[in-house]
This record gives sequence, C-alpha cells and structure tokens, in this order.
Amino acid sequence: MPSIPPITKALMLICVAIFFAGQLLPGVIGPFEILAALWPIGSGRFLPWQVVTYSFLHGSIGHLFFNMLGLWMFGAELERLWGGRRYWQFLLASVLSAALAQLLFTMFTGSRWPTVGASGALFGLLLAYGMLFPNRTIMPLFPPIPMKARTFVIVFGGLELLFGLSGASGIAHFAHLGGMLGGFLMIRYWRGQAPFGRR
Repeated sequence: MPSIPPITKALMLICVAIFFAGQLLPGVIGPFEILAALWPIGSGRFLPWQVVTYSFLHGSIGHLFFNMLGLWMFGAELERLWGGRRYWQFLLASVLSAALAQLLFTMFTGSRWPTVGASGALFGLLLAYGMLFPNRTIMPLFPPIPMKARTFVIVFGGLELLFGLSGASGIAHFAHLGGMLGGFLMIRYWRGQAPFGRR
C-alpha cells in the first residue's frame, strides 16, 4: 500500500484527534466544537471562520470513518498527482463552496442546526477523481458493485440531489453538491475553460 502523502495524512490525523478529544474531554473540546461548527446565518451563532473549521468536525464515528476512508482513497492519489499547493487550493475551494451551498439552503429552509464534516471536500475530491480517471474501475462499499469512476460520480451526485430534494434527513446533501460544484469550477479554472477565460 503506498504511503499517504503529507497533507492528506495531516488532515486525517487532525480530524481523528479532534473527534476523539471531543469524546474524551467533552467539557474542554465542546465549546470549541460549538464555535467551529457551521451555524446558519440566522441562528445568531454564525462566525466567519466556520466556513472552514466545520470541515474538521464529525458527528459520529461512522461519519468520521467514511470521510477519512474517502479522503485516503481519492485525496491521496490526487495529492500525489497535483502536488501540495494545488491540492490545498482544490480542497479549500470545495470546502468553501460546500459551506456556501449549505448556508443558502439553511437560509431558505429556516434551519437552525449546525453542519459539520469533511464531506463537502470529499465530494469535491470524488468529482475530480471521476473527471481525471473516468474509466478507472472502483469498488464502493455501498453498493459493493464495481463501476467506472465516472459512473460512480454520476450515481452519487444524482442520489445526493434526489435525497436533498426529498426532504430533511439530517444529512447536508446540498453541502455535498456544493463541494462537487466548487471542485468542478476549480478544475475548469485551471484548464482555462468557461466560465473562466484562458489563463
């Protein structure tokens, strides 16, 4: 198994450390998590740095596990391909666009609940993987059916849209879609494609 490149490794360690610190020291880490989660603008708890810090928090061990698994599966290879600087830029674009999508969604629905998790960045990485390696076969855990990366991205993007439109489920589906959109636009920007001019 190839070694995990430095940025992906650091992000995984930070997310795991914050989660378990919150489980072991809730009285100490709890106030930090409240300040770091992404609160809706109308909640009275929204703070500017939350559009980034929310991505380091996770609500459950399952949430953490699947996000870190995806970060390792897709992020490690993309970091090796792009290098650290471009990888950071891509992650930041996905995290910010996911936060913006979720803030808009909560504004329209009137939700007062916070959002946490690296899923927006993960869905951005997933989209990039499908764009760069469309014909590579991958085996998702759910469902355990081998499929091409391009098909995997289309299926999961469609499911996120369907679940998001079907009603509240406790999952930030539109944040996931926002992460995919931010990743897509970042790649278009690097390529000098519409809606951006040639670079």
